[in-house]
Amino acid sequence: MAQLDVIVIGASAGGVGSLQRVAERLPASLPAAVFVTLHLPEGMRSVLPQILERAGPLPAVHAENGQLIEPGCIYVAPPGFHMTLERDRVRVTRGAREHGLSPAIDPLFRSAALAFGPRVIGVVLSGQLDDGTVGLADIKRAGGVAVVQDPDETAFQSMPKSAIAHVNVDYILPADEIGRMLEHLVLEEETADRQPVPADSTARSELDVLTNHQDEREKPGEPSPYGCPDCGGVLWELTDAEVLRFRCRVGHAFTAETLLTTQAHAVEQALWSALRALEEQAAVKKRIAERLRRHGHDVAADKIMAKARQLQSQGQQVRRLLLGGVSAAEP
Repeated sequence: MAQLDVIVIGASAGGVGSLQRVAERLPASLPAAVFVTLHLPEGMRSVLPQILERAGPLPAVHAENGQLIEPGCIYVAPPGFHMTLERDRVRVTRGAREHGLSPAIDPLFRSAALAFGPRVIGVVLSGQLDDGTVGLADIKRAGGVAVVQDPDETAFQSMPKSAIAHVNVDYILPADEIGRMLEHLVLEEETADRQPVPADSTARSELDVLTNHQDEREKPGEPSPYGCPDCGGVLWELTDAEVLRFRCRVGHAFTAETLLTTQAHAVEQALWSALRALEEQAAVKKRIAERLRRHGHDVAADKIMAKARQLQSQGQQVRRLLLGGVSAAEP
């Protein structure tokens, strides 16, 4: 019989308040280690450990690479670094971004499933898009427990709704009740009746790439016609997952939803660059036309001014596209 003693939690937009409410309900004597990944921009200073310590009785720290795992402690992924788990320690690595994010939730969940199997409880809280869904499915396959925050009480429902849609979730609860349920699961439940499925090669390969171990496979999946938004390499479609996913050779990974969002951001960035170039060209041509006119070259000045007006018109069309949200990513 395996005791549930590893808790992994993923959150994004709107997740800090949910994390506080979960931490508040955890007991000081909890015989389990808690690991938290919250989406934060790289380079941003995180005070999440201090927030969680004030919210509840457990100590909280930013995880350090190679740190030994101790029960009764909350480990938080530092901004810009993925947090993954081994049998007795935490790994904190740069790694390739997943879903355009670092840290991402799926690497934490995936590594927990591989390292601890039926001892893991995975929790998905408030957030945008679908990070955490694939990792939560890995936890379930390994014999662990899946808990999701009730989408109706979240400000951002996409992450919990995606998890519920694609994973056979065990509990859907408000954040206030999740902490109590975690205490109950850790103290009272054993996992003799949960039969883990052997980890598939895709999960192991993705973790190896993320942690800079060599991926021996030349083809991570079926080739797709799409390029990786992060490095420009070929994206391979992973066909053995509940969710349509893609990964490039060096490890950047996307679900279909996050790929669409990243592509939309790239289109928007390209349009802003095009707008800047058009307006700058129009401004330079106006200066040239003015200079020619001062020297009496009216015919040449008129031709160049006409071209400047054409560039301005094209710029206005691009600006209307941008302001109308044609290329905008999902909020």
